[in-house]
Amino acid sequence: MSLSDLPSAAPPSAALAEPERRVRPVWTAGVVLVNLGINAAFFGPIQVLLGQQAAAFSEGDKEAILALVTGAGAAVSLVANPLFGAFSDRTTSRLGRRVPWVLFGAVLGAAALIALAGAPNVAVMTLLWCLVQAGCNGAYAAITAAIPDRVPVPQRGTVGGLAAMGQTVGILLGAVIAAAVTGNFAVGYLVCAVALLAGVVLYYFKNDDVPLPAQARPSFSLAGFVRGFWISPARHPDFAWAWLTRLLVNIGNHMVTLYLLFFLHDAVRVRETQGIEPEFGVLILTGLYAVMVIITSVIGGRLSDRMGRRKPLVIISSAVIAAASLILAFAPTWPGALIGASVLGIGFGCYLAVDFALITQVLPTALNRGKDLGVINIANSLPQVLAPLIAFPFVTLWGGYVSLYVAAAVIGLLGAVFVVKIKGVD
Repeated sequence: MSLSDLPSAAPPSAALAEPERRVRPVWTAGVVLVNLGINAAFFGPIQVLLGQQAAAFSEGDKEAILALVTGAGAAVSLVANPLFGAFSDRTTSRLGRRVPWVLFGAVLGAAALIALAGAPNVAVMTLLWCLVQAGCNGAYAAITAAIPDRVPVPQRGTVGGLAAMGQTVGILLGAVIAAAVTGNFAVGYLVCAVALLAGVVLYYFKNDDVPLPAQARPSFSLAGFVRGFWISPARHPDFAWAWLTRLLVNIGNHMVTLYLLFFLHDAVRVRETQGIEPEFGVLILTGLYAVMVIITSVIGGRLSDRMGRRKPLVIISSAVIAAASLILAFAPTWPGALIGASVLGIGFGCYLAVDFALITQVLPTALNRGKDLGVINIANSLPQVLAPLIAFPFVTLWGGYVSLYVAAAVIGLLGAVFVVKIKGVD
């Protein structure tokens, strides 16, 4: 990635230069808080509030309503992330390329959350949740691209790990918000909106975003803009392998967590063996998993910076994730579930930090960092659609939870194997 990658008509710009100066702790804190606010706004509704609102509309149809709303939102996220990333790449605001879209996304998401609290019917609820997804994905695309914009390669593992920590804390905060409002989903939406807006304040004042000169932006054509979302695997094989490995590891991870409630009820039988309700068991396992993700994302990212190598840690963390799946497959007990959740968190936390740093080093051009990272983020969103389709026949037809978790381990290990194909990063 260099200025030579730019179109010949575009003059060099500081906004597109490879960063060399280490970022300040306050800048990193701003990035962490944006990630925290975005994920609180996402997961408070996804985990609890949308389901409560669906039940308020129709108790008998709540499952179908929730599936409609979340499915439509997931479809929007697949498009919004790369689209807003591409918009931010071309932005010539005096505030910089990324800041306007972090602000716009947060304001749009917060406004839609506030309106969602008073949605009169399912159709409006669905539309507003799609706007929440659009806004939050717009902010996420911009803040993610800000890291390779401003952070030098030797510091990216550390910053990526802290950003992953912020994401996980945001997920936990969303769960806390949903629990604290005790069934009042309208208040929950308002608190999530406040968390989203509050999360961008520090970054706005301490962003260090470098404006892109108008003359450095290439001319626009709709056909060229649309074509830009296809990144040729033949021309950029490292990027393609990085995308595929992230897709596979995320599919495996989603397959592990998708049926966790039913696994605790039907296979572990925690109610009979431990006197624990399955729902409470999921909360315990999720909390344990999240704590491990927070710890190992920070440690793994910093370790990869000190080593100056990414691939070995990505391979090891992918193997650890696969090991967690096998623990659940062959030790379907409450102690086995506790160990499995811990091991999964250890592996996935390290993976999140180090794989992100690796990906920033295989982006095709400096000019299109936002768009290219948005394409990468499809590999985070698409497994939400693919994992249920893959998991269902394993659970119902092909051996139940043992075969499900073995399959998840195999898919995750394929992700580890394909990392070896990346040649431009150690």
